[in-house]
Amino acid sequence: MKFVIITLFPEMLEPMLSTSMLWKASEKGLVEYELINLRDFGVGPRKQVDDTPYGGGDGMLMKPEPIFAAVEHVRAKYPNCVTFLPTPHGKEWTQNWAKTLSLEAVCEDASNLSAEPGDDPRGKRPQDSSVSPVFVVFCPHYEGYDARTLELFDHQFRIGNYILTGGELPAMIFIDSITRLIPGVLGGEQSAEVESFSDGDNLEFPQYTRPEDFRGLKVPEVLLSGHHGEIAKWRAEHSSHISDTI
Repeated sequence: MKFVIITLFPEMLEPMLSTSMLWKASEKGLVEYELINLRDFGVGPRKQVDDTPYGGGDGMLMKPEPIFAAVEHVRAKYPNCVTFLPTPHGKEWTQNWAKTLSLEAVCEDASNLSAEPGDDPRGKRPQDSSVSPVFVVFCPHYEGYDARTLELFDHQFRIGNYILTGGELPAMIFIDSITRLIPGVLGGEQSAEVESFSDGDNLEFPQYTRPEDFRGLKVPEVLLSGHHGEIAKWRAEHSSHISDTI
């Protein structure tokens, strides 16, 4: 699996991609990362990437020329790539969507997996199951982007109902949430299965480690009992759903 990130600030992403599980996944050859500097596709001698919006208003908009040039450059290199845009107008990014995309790293026939779960994959960019999947994420900045660039993207997603300075953090959330689900990245066979959001809106049960008694705060006795049936029952009783916590 390969991730291509188009960004004005590749230096923001390099430390995160070379740390912890993302680095481990790369070292094991499970994923590859490629950073594309949007400035390289800027207009004119000053490599301009933004301009004032038609109709007036505060802020600057990202120009269409650099975005089209960058995405078309990536598509020429990876014809079967799938493009993603983090935007407030997109569909909510979910664990289920991340899981669906992570399957492309191991699935023999991944031709229909690039669609969001529940979408009709027809009309999405066709995938060739003989090549590794390539996911392209574009990182917006400034006040936004020229709306004509939307036709470049196969999927739009949002990570929450709030606004960030740029698209780098959503891009990292996208990459991290997919990569950690690829078999062999986390290590334990059930590491990514028994956790929050692994089954819809479930929240994982509380967990404890040594010492048994820390400042008078004790580990529940059932977890020390060695009785697997009772432990499973306790964990089920102490799991919850998002709606239960609101």
